[in-house]
Parts: sequence; structure tokens; C-alpha cells
Amino acid sequence: MSVAPLILVVGPSGAGKDSLMEGARHRLAGDSRIHFARRVVTRPALAGAEDHDTLPPDLFDRREAAGGFLLSWRAHGLSYGIPATVEGLRRRGTAVVANVSRAVVEEARVRLQPVGVVVVTAPPSVLADRLCARGREPVEDIRQRLDRAAERMPAGDDVRVVVNDASLEAGVEAFLAALRDLARVKRQNLTATY
Repeated sequence: MSVAPLILVVGPSGAGKDSLMEGARHRLAGDSRIHFARRVVTRPALAGAEDHDTLPPDLFDRREAAGGFLLSWRAHGLSYGIPATVEGLRRRGTAVVANVSRAVVEEARVRLQPVGVVVVTAPPSVLADRLCARGREPVEDIRQRLDRAAERMPAGDDVRVVVNDASLEAGVEAFLAALRDLARVKRQNLTATY
């Protein structure tokens, strides 16, 4: 039995991960080889932001304790999770794309092979302009996000970098190329019985 790759999408706030993922999702509609995981977040959905499932913190914690998430993490005062149900898709040969925190990349590399990583980034001035334009955070929060953007991103043979500093169409094309490359990663053979 083999399992398809888990493709983790990471990058600083303002890099355009959500826009690129949404554009790629539309372009790949009907392609059963790649699935975009829907995150669970302890924040109500916001207009113009990522479309996600919402859980209150207590229910999130219960679901997490019960093993309901393949990966979960905390950031910016919120809890985030990738539903464990996507593992079934991987076992049926579908690569799964998930928007995650870089804090869970190493855990995924250890527990969930094969894993690929797409780092979406942009120059600091572009990040600052985008964060200010979305109007969701106070100035101090934007400063903290920009400081975090300067921190080290994942590196290695399993990483593809997309610099999203041009048109949306160009960004989506580069993102799709990275996804297709990582989706071709050799499937990991499973020796355990599930």
C-alpha cells in the first residue's frame, strides 16, 4: 500500500497564500489527483479572507484530544487544525495540499511522509502593503507579522519556493508548477496494517 504526498503551504502573512491556493483550486477543479484541505480555525469566517470551518475553542480542544486533526497548532491567539480525514484521501492516491504554520513542518516530515513544502513569499515592502490593505490587524500586529516574516523558512530537497510579487495569474502559475512537481513525489510505501 502507498500513500500520496502531503503538500504543506507556508509563508509569511501577506505573501498571498490564500489567493494562490484559491486560484489553484479553481484551476484544478475536477482533478482527483490533488485535494485542498479545508482548515478548522477558532475564528469566524471573515469576508475576503480564507474560507474555513469554525469551531469554538472548547470544541476544538476536544476534537484535537480525540485525534480529529492530522496537524494542529496555535498562532496569533487562535487554534488551527487540518482534519484527520484527509489521511484517507492520501491512502487512496490523492495528494493533499494544506495551508499550515511553519511550526508544524518538522512534525509532518517525521510523522506523515511523504511530505513536500511550498514556501510562498514576497519582498518585505509587498508584505507590508498587503497587510495594511486588508485592514484586519492593528499596526503593532502588522509589525509583529513582518518581524516573523524575516524568520527562517523551511529548506531542503522537499521545498519549492514561490515568490508572489507579480500578478495573481503569474503567482498561480508558479504555485501550480510547484504543486505538480511535489505531487509527483514517489508515494511512500506503508508497511503497517491500517
